[in-house]
Amino acid sequence: MATKPMTKADLTDALAQQAGVDKKAATSVLDALSDVITKEVAEGGAVTIPGVGKVHAKQRPEREVRNPATGKTMTKGADLQVKVTIAKSLKDGVNA
Repeated sequence: MATKPMTKADLTDALAQQAGVDKKAATSVLDALSDVITKEVAEGGAVTIPGVGKVHAKQRPEREVRNPATGKTMTKGADLQVKVTIAKSLKDGVNA
C-alpha cells in the first residue's frame, strides 16, 4: 500500500504512460478536467467520472459555529459543501 498520496506530477506521468501521450498533453487534460468539474459543481450541477465516482455540491444552511480559540459562537452563512460519491466498481476493484 502506498505510504504517501500521488502528486500531480506523478499522476500526469502515469496518465501519459498509460494513454501513450506526452506529459504536456496529460497535464493539459488533467487541468481541463479540474476546470470543468469546478465550473459544473459551482453552478449546482454534478459530474460523474465513470469508474471513479460522482462529484456534486450540497447546500448547507446557515448555522451556529464556535471559535475554538475564544469559545465565542457566531453565525456562519449558508454555503455549498462539495461531496464525492465513490463508484461501486472502484470500491470493488480496491477490495478485490
